[in-house]
Amino acid sequence: MRWVLRGLMAVVGVLTLAVYLAGAYLVYEVARAVWAVRPSLSTLALYLAVLTVVFAFVSYRIGTAQILRSLRVWELPEARAPMLYRRLGGFSDAMGIERPDVLVGEMGQPNALALDGGFGPGHVVVDRRLFSILTVDELSAILAHELAHIERKDSLVQTFGYSALQTLSGLVVVVLAPVLIVAAGLARGVAWIRGRPEAWTRTLPGKLQRAIGGSVSLVFFALTLAMLAHSRRREFAADDRAAEVTGDPLALARALRKIERASQGPWSLLSPLYVNGEEDGPLTRLLSTHPATDQRVERLRERAERDRRLRTERGRP
Repeated sequence: MRWVLRGLMAVVGVLTLAVYLAGAYLVYEVARAVWAVRPSLSTLALYLAVLTVVFAFVSYRIGTAQILRSLRVWELPEARAPMLYRRLGGFSDAMGIERPDVLVGEMGQPNALALDGGFGPGHVVVDRRLFSILTVDELSAILAHELAHIERKDSLVQTFGYSALQTLSGLVVVVLAPVLIVAAGLARGVAWIRGRPEAWTRTLPGKLQRAIGGSVSLVFFALTLAMLAHSRRREFAADDRAAEVTGDPLALARALRKIERASQGPWSLLSPLYVNGEEDGPLTRLLSTHPATDQRVERLRERAERDRRLRTERGRP
């Protein structure tokens, strides 16, 4: 009876190997056919670049519309906040951008976010609770921070970056698919023939497949970390730009602290002003899109002190 079971397992192993090899051969033939009619490498790269940009822009516009719908925003009339709009207009002029719309919404936590308009003025979305917890100067600093993101088109650039990463991932998968399929087929087939199907990952082909997959995953994880690090640098840059146009770094520092204290519930990736009040450890900080609030506040305080010393040296109060 045992030999019968082993025989059946061997048959299953051979069939498994045959199916995987057939799949790998099919993928290879399709790839070979596509390669035979391929354009020049420069043309192909141009096609991929154009498709990546178009896909990223369309995704961004659709995503922006979905965010606005999900937040149930309404436009803040200028008559209800004339001082805020005057300051917003002054900041926009200083940055050389068109004044964006100010929208009020329910964001789940007191926060703000900037949505680039692409070719339009864009939007600044403010959670309604910010009007009750921040002073005019502090709210103005928050708006200046968001305007800095619009000035640099940070959200659009970030979308392009992730779109390029997805395109690169797809190309790598297509190129490595035949090798991975053959390795998986050999690993599973050999494991069944040996009568130990659960041990396929410990076979040489299985180890090869895992090594290739792990290496590719590690590369893309490193690229993702680089994008997250760039996102944190964008926050520092937006803080600096806001401090520059408002002339009041401490107003933004106070606003960040108040938002930190008032924030409750899970954080969201929607906002370029996401504030994290508690850092769980190095990995959490590494995977965060935003720097720790303590770092941002400390930088702003140091800038305020530098500005004070410069004014003193120049004989200004």
